[in-house]
Amino acid sequence: MSTAAKDLPYAYARDHGLLLCAMEGGRASLAMRAGSDPSALLEVRRYLALPFDVELVDGPAFEKLLSAHYAMDGSAAAMAQNIGGDMALAGEGLDDIAGDIPSAEDLLDSADDAPTIRLINGIIAEAARQGASDIHIEPYETGLVVRMRVDGVLTEKLRMPPHVAGVIVNRIKVMARLDIAERRIPQDGRISLTLGGKLLDVRVSTLPNRSSERVVMRILDKESAGISLDLLGMSPGTHDILTEALSEPNGIILVTGPTGSGKTTSLYAGLKQLNDGSRNILTIEDPVEYAIEGIGQTQVNAKVGLTFA
Repeated sequence: MSTAAKDLPYAYARDHGLLLCAMEGGRASLAMRAGSDPSALLEVRRYLALPFDVELVDGPAFEKLLSAHYAMDGSAAAMAQNIGGDMALAGEGLDDIAGDIPSAEDLLDSADDAPTIRLINGIIAEAARQGASDIHIEPYETGLVVRMRVDGVLTEKLRMPPHVAGVIVNRIKVMARLDIAERRIPQDGRISLTLGGKLLDVRVSTLPNRSSERVVMRILDKESAGISLDLLGMSPGTHDILTEALSEPNGIILVTGPTGSGKTTSLYAGLKQLNDGSRNILTIEDPVEYAIEGIGQTQVNAKVGLTFA
């Protein structure tokens, strides 16, 4: 099924129970949630200027289709409408949104921070769409660079003038409930989002540097905690070795690799396989990235002496 190039805005699709599934041969295919108002089809016909076929689906099936369509295939701006800011129209790119950012050095100097919120929402949505593990916000004297890590490799996605660094970094710190007045020491926080029906945790870390503060946002898709070993994409030989190791009554398994290589996902997949109710499973984590029913998870807290040791 080919995805439509001219898509419906996410908010409209969600509120009116209509999903544009495909456009082929000058004709569109729509999915319509059972119980939706058929009069909304008139606006869709005007918007698309094409004839279309409609398939009626029940509520749960429609929500699943909606989530999959906008979380995986939609534009960044379309997906970001679900986060709650004053979002861009569907199809507006990150470069367009970045052009609206005010030049204020301090967030409090700007009376309207909506463009900043839209940009950050759009960046997170784009990262989720591409399957990025983390986002790097890097201020330099020549500009502010946004890079995303996909399959362990960082790629530049956006470059903005240097004067927007303070606005962007401060807004991210506000969203993560960090101290915007403290710029001398690193800080860690977390943002919880719903993106196209998918629950995301965004772990935020800041680090002072010469120009401003560097920010790294690690994207944690809560659905990854429930993935099975069979879906990790391991070679058959590696899969067999790991499965055999997990079946041993005692021992240790070391999972190593660079950032974004899938260490945490692999470990949680192993835990899921062991979590059959016959064992007492305890973990020590820093931080606890995913909460798993049936497993005792302990968060390391060095401030009170609760270390890994």
